[in-house]
Amino acid sequence: MTQPPASHFSTVAGVTYHYHDIGEGAPTIFLHGGGPGCTAWSDFGPVAPLFAADRRCILVDLLQYGRSDKSEIEGPMWDHHAAKLIALMDDLGLAQADFVCNSWGGHMALKIAADHPDRVRTVTLTGSMPVFRGPLGPLPENGHRGRSARDRYYGGEGPTKEKMRTLITGLEWYDGDRLPEETLEMRYRQSLDPEEMALAGASDNPRGDWQDIAGDLGRIQVPVLLAWGMYDAFLTPDYPLMLASMIPHGQLWIMDQASHHLQEERPHDYYTMVSGFLAQHLPGEGDRA
Repeated sequence: MTQPPASHFSTVAGVTYHYHDIGEGAPTIFLHGGGPGCTAWSDFGPVAPLFAADRRCILVDLLQYGRSDKSEIEGPMWDHHAAKLIALMDDLGLAQADFVCNSWGGHMALKIAADHPDRVRTVTLTGSMPVFRGPLGPLPENGHRGRSARDRYYGGEGPTKEKMRTLITGLEWYDGDRLPEETLEMRYRQSLDPEEMALAGASDNPRGDWQDIAGDLGRIQVPVLLAWGMYDAFLTPDYPLMLASMIPHGQLWIMDQASHHLQEERPHDYYTMVSGFLAQHLPGEGDRA
């Protein structure tokens, strides 16, 4: 993984976002996942330079992650994130963008696509859980596997590099032997951020109220690609197939020998598939920013 590009900050709607801005072309917003120590660059650093060859790639640290604000969230969490991200788009002068997302970031992009359809061209997501049920019944651990993993990581003796290795190789990567040491170090160091640790240890719910957005999916009219790992540790491929059937223009692609972070583990394969999807929906020259 290359070194992170220049940092930028935007203060909007009472919060400050940290983001990277690379490349030129169709605006594409990358939203990362919610694991301990995740940032825009940790999740998309291996693949973003490939997209930046012909796209403007805006890699955003989500609120409560990376170098963005660690402010507490009250009320429905995806409504909150969606509203703040729309404010960020306004500040950056982006009338519309493609969204490429992992896990938590996908919930936000779907909410924006449902509530602000004119602001979204396409959505690509991996490993997101916008609906609280599976096609045949409840989700594993009632959909709490990610939160349980975070609690285990920050609990007991607290964060350690080996606990981070176990988390990533057990839940995010198919072949843990391929995990780069620099990725492990980046995630571990970020997880030690005092504000992130305070959020993890809070007795209340500083992340907001979890939302099931099943009722919103039928309102999404933009093309949505669900790019999934065959061995996703959170949600097996029957789940995204269900989501694809709930979204009017949803389609599913499954990558072999991949888990929850295929954009990191198989960046060139991920880029090839996603860039082909995006190329089907290129904006006109007047839409570029």
